[in-house]
Amino acid sequence: MTRRELEVTDQNEIKRILGTCKYLHLALVDEGKPYVVTLNYGYRMDTEDGHLVLYLHGATKGRKLDVITKNPECSFTMECNVQPFAGKVACQYGMSYESVIGSGHITMLEDPRERMDALQCIMKTQTGRDGFAFDERMVSIVSVMRVDVAKYTVKKRPLPEGLKTK
Repeated sequence: MTRRELEVTDQNEIKRILGTCKYLHLALVDEGKPYVVTLNYGYRMDTEDGHLVLYLHGATKGRKLDVITKNPECSFTMECNVQPFAGKVACQYGMSYESVIGSGHITMLEDPRERMDALQCIMKTQTGRDGFAFDERMVSIVSVMRVDVAKYTVKKRPLPEGLKTK
């Protein structure tokens, strides 16, 4: 990260940003070519060491799964609270935002209980609510993935004081 002054390291602030973002852009490599897909997600973060795990779900077949089967390494980015702002001159225009970028390894979840827990996590992240009911039949009709995040950075660029939004 080149702009260290934008880095967020406080675990509570990181969790707030992860809970505010509602989708991520998952970057994969398909036979040497980049492939990106946008997905909803759920997350869990270990409060002791900051280890981050993401959960994703989707169809049971298709290009995304074909690519993951061949190469489960991934990168991702997510953003929220994106707001353009204007300046007095062109170089002062910009964007305030909060973002998370990282990389990791994707594992397809097969155990029904683990899949249910992951879907609960996704629903909690997406809605802020607990208690959604899933049964084995429901989880059998979707693919469920766990991303063990190897590294990530979180940034926050606030709206500069005195500048107006566009």
